[in-house]
Amino acid sequence: MELTRAAQLPVIEYEGLTPEENAELRRGGVLLHSLEQVKAWARSNSLWPLTFGLACCAIEMMGTGASHYDLDRFGIIFRASPRQADVMIVAGTVTKKMAPLLRRLYEQMAEPKWVVSMGVCATAGGPYVRSYSVLKGVDQVVPVDVYIPGCPPSPPALIYGLNLLQEKIRRQARSRQVTGA
Repeated sequence: MELTRAAQLPVIEYEGLTPEENAELRRGGVLLHSLEQVKAWARSNSLWPLTFGLACCAIEMMGTGASHYDLDRFGIIFRASPRQADVMIVAGTVTKKMAPLLRRLYEQMAEPKWVVSMGVCATAGGPYVRSYSVLKGVDQVVPVDVYIPGCPPSPPALIYGLNLLQEKIRRQARSRQVTGA
């Protein structure tokens, strides 16, 4: 018994369409999504982080982009210009002297943009939290989307954090579709 192509596809019923229209869509192999969901899928699978390392966490970030862990397989390619980047990975200790520069780089990034705080120093100041020159968390300067704990976080932890960011981007598109915002 030979199966037709339409019989192999999952049965999906779209709201607002007649049964005949649903059958036609199944025969043609058409899948309906909102434009917001398609844009979110494209954005989440082509993240371009800004190359911005401040301390020892930057070594782990570079190792994650190298051949052993290879962020390219996730569509993540490091960029050297804030105008081409859409993700800022703050890797390491942020000093009060560096904070205005970090803010300027964030403002130069195109919308939509996201920030990942990598390591305990970027998240809360780390072991240098009592120093007069260390910022008590990068969230005092820029809004943070994902926090990655560790001192320094391992490359798999960074990959997991970036996967969480990808899921967040897709989830925001679905909630925008539901709420109509």
